Amino acid sequence: MSADPTQVLAFETDCHIFDGCGFPAPGLHSFLFKPLWGDADSNLYFNKTMLLALLGTVIIVGFFWAAFRKPQIVPGKLQMVAESGYDFIRRGVVYETIGKKEGEKYVPLIVSLFFFVWMMNLWSIIPVAQFPVTAIISYPAVLAGIVYILWVSLTFKRHGFVGFFKNVTGYDKSLGAVLPLAMVIEFFSNLLVRPFTHAVRLFANMFAGHTLLLLFTIASWYLLNGIGIAYAGVSFIMTIVMTAFELFIQALQAYVFVLLTCTYIQGALAEHH
Repeated sequence: MSADPTQVLAFETDCHIFDGCGFPAPGLHSFLFKPLWGDADSNLYFNKTMLLALLGTVIIVGFFWAAFRKPQIVPGKLQMVAESGYDFIRRGVVYETIGKKEGEKYVPLIVSLFFFVWMMNLWSIIPVAQFPVTAIISYPAVLAGIVYILWVSLTFKRHGFVGFFKNVTGYDKSLGAVLPLAMVIEFFSNLLVRPFTHAVRLFANMFAGHTLLLLFTIASWYLLNGIGIAYAGVSFIMTIVMTAFELFIQALQAYVFVLLTCTYIQGALAEHH
């Protein structure tokens, strides 16, 4: 085994079954990266995940800029793809959740969130990169924090302090004697649990998916020896299957993230009596 815990795949290429070395299972060390610049001890550094996040942002901005810099009435292929993606989020997520009148102003934000999260997820299956940025909790946490701040500010702006209190506590006089307990539960659920689950849902799915891909990829190589070759073939097929499944999950998680964002915005704008 390598003494360096910061290797991406964290396994030796000459380690196979029946060679006397144990299976180099992936773990937390598979999610650690050496700084490309700076010193990790000083907390001032730039590593692979940061580079992927930056490249992803450039790719997204570059794609939409190239698609819409000279828009045509009869769109070309690139403009058509960009318009389809934009319109899918606008109509299928924002309008359906918030409504056209209230939701139009939030379309740019939701579209940006969707494509950013999707791009960060996609890095997992792109050669050389091969790592989902959102498998590092800090990235989903920051995105969920932005949504949380937006939700709180919108609720205050729309309803005032009293309305905000009723909104986050689920105040409903018809609950009778259980109202105080229900209000406490709703208060902690909305102000503490909501941003936590919003971030963790995305993080956990990407973390688990990447771990499974690593597991089958490493196993395919590790079993490539003697009779183990037959099992290596099965593991390789599973790697392909899991990669295809990850493609679906990556898009789905981006969709779920923005769908929840729209739900929170709609809740902030809705009238509560």
